[in-house]
Amino acid sequence: MLASAYAVMSATSPLKPHTIQRRDPGPHDLLIDILYCGVCHSDIHQVRDQWGGSIYPMVPGHEIVGRVAKIGSQVTGWDIGDTVGVGYFIDSCRVCAACQEGEEQYCEEGMNTTFNGHERDGKTPTYGGYSTRITVNEGYVLRIPEGLPLERVAPLMCAGITTYSPLRRFGVNSSHDVAVVGLGGLGHMGVKIAKAMGGRVTVLSHSSGKRNDALALGADEFIDTSEKDAFKVNACRFDFILDTISARHDYNDYLNLLRLDGTMTLVGIPDPIPLSALSLVIKRRKLTGSLIGGIREGQEMLDFCAEHGVVSDVEVIPMEMINEAYERVLKSDVHYRFVIDMQSLKQPCSK
Repeated sequence: MLASAYAVMSATSPLKPHTIQRRDPGPHDLLIDILYCGVCHSDIHQVRDQWGGSIYPMVPGHEIVGRVAKIGSQVTGWDIGDTVGVGYFIDSCRVCAACQEGEEQYCEEGMNTTFNGHERDGKTPTYGGYSTRITVNEGYVLRIPEGLPLERVAPLMCAGITTYSPLRRFGVNSSHDVAVVGLGGLGHMGVKIAKAMGGRVTVLSHSSGKRNDALALGADEFIDTSEKDAFKVNACRFDFILDTISARHDYNDYLNLLRLDGTMTLVGIPDPIPLSALSLVIKRRKLTGSLIGGIREGQEMLDFCAEHGVVSDVEVIPMEMINEAYERVLKSDVHYRFVIDMQSLKQPCSK
């Protein structure tokens, strides 16, 4: 069946209207009418082939919220009209140790990404959420709890789970001093989730103008890292640091803010940074990384956010503003996530 979308044809072309083919639901598939789709910085990286290997034409988008329009003949647990979410991947091998443990993002054969990838056949390209509908296997869909504003839920499909997963794995609670490095799309969710878990939260940023925003989001403290001696004064202070920055920065400066046995987890992907072994050895510190989250943990995250009233701060835009939105993201001119209202697109006449 046909679906309206916005796509890019090359790394240098703008997003523009395009029509794509979606498969009819198989026995275990859901056809989802997309209501909202968040705009992630990683969309821009892939649209512009900054990570290499981009597949064109490309329809970006992996922060999807929609309603089930049709179900396959053997689908169980889902009904037409259910409100659902789709995140960074739409399939995996299902049999490796990671998949069996509900960690599909670490699939040994490689997860099948929602866009800029291929279906399990290795040939059919995947198209993302900048479109009116999508067909997904029932096992790779999340249930959206009732009562949450859907446009503010969409970024939870990536920014939410990306920050929730390492905070949950570390076991953040009221006994922990937590620092969040950067206050963007990921960072603002990190602040909200860490605070909801009970942590004492400090935002670290070189932008002094973000102080009021950080406190309004729930942070207990703000540290301007551009100030003289900021790193020296706060040395050996934090139990856990969530580093959300994708721009190049010195890990060693931040590692030295950890106390004995402290952990810093990277969820941003900057250019390579030299790492001093002494930054780790001297206080038995740990530097780790974390990639989104699996289906089980994604559902846990949504239920946690519903319980604590945690949603993303968003600016809702029509689809035709997407190219402008990309430029604003690159200038950090968004508080804190753009979300596309997909109802601004119409379905093609032919099915």
